[in-house]
Amino acid sequence: MSSVEEKKFGVLSVDVVRHSFTSPTTVAQPDLVAEEVPVALVFNGISHAVMMATPLDLEDFAVGFALSEKIVDQASQIYDLEVVNAHSGIDQLGIEVHMHIAQACFARLKQKRRNLSGATGCGLCGLESLQALDLAADYSPPVNDVISVKQSVLQKAFASLSEQQTLNALTGSMHAAAWVNLDGEIELLREDVGRHNALDKLIGRLSKDTKFEKRSGFAIMSSRASYELVQKSARAQIQILATISAPTSLAIDIARRAGICLIGFVRKSGFVIYTHPERLIAE
Repeated sequence: MSSVEEKKFGVLSVDVVRHSFTSPTTVAQPDLVAEEVPVALVFNGISHAVMMATPLDLEDFAVGFALSEKIVDQASQIYDLEVVNAHSGIDQLGIEVHMHIAQACFARLKQKRRNLSGATGCGLCGLESLQALDLAADYSPPVNDVISVKQSVLQKAFASLSEQQTLNALTGSMHAAAWVNLDGEIELLREDVGRHNALDKLIGRLSKDTKFEKRSGFAIMSSRASYELVQKSARAQIQILATISAPTSLAIDIARRAGICLIGFVRKSGFVIYTHPERLIAE
């Protein structure tokens, strides 16, 4: 069990002054903002990464990060996990998530340590050379186990996404990553100020529930599709990733090589398929 009780909503109240371009009247009132704190991920006593994240679902986040960064190969290789506050004197510095992982995984981590910076959405901070950059696709779905989705299912999933983003409704600054079944129903959703964090939280939760072992569904996100999101999806054996905004060229390349159907610009009026269009069924 964690020794830190995570905040229920991951939001804070601040005093603001609202202005209008059409009226001289100002209104002083409290407002809700997304909470963002440094979260250090510590493996076998060694701090590996400090990420800026919303302090909610941190156990899911830590497990998902460990999996999507190939620190462990499966969640069972994480033997223990504890969330603790980190202090310097009377000041709280942030939160640490301590994980005890299998020795073989830890040895591999020490061999290929990446001193990640906490900039939200930056997966290359701290790399010492281009040779250290890992752009492997890492996954290709079995030919006899390829998932396809109907267009109406994709439309249904995105139609219900915003109403399930409870934190974003309060703050307006949260990304969401959601797992959708083949009927278009959102079964899991995680939110965070960072889109990569939101996906890690989703992956972590998926890995802990036997219901999702076969990955009979797909992921949708309220963001653009960077190469890291596609790579994390590949490592989590997610075959279809759909986002509200555009992908990058590297994201498209990795999706093509990993066998991922990558969909972007999903709107009420339509969408754009960038890779493996045969996986989307007209009806």
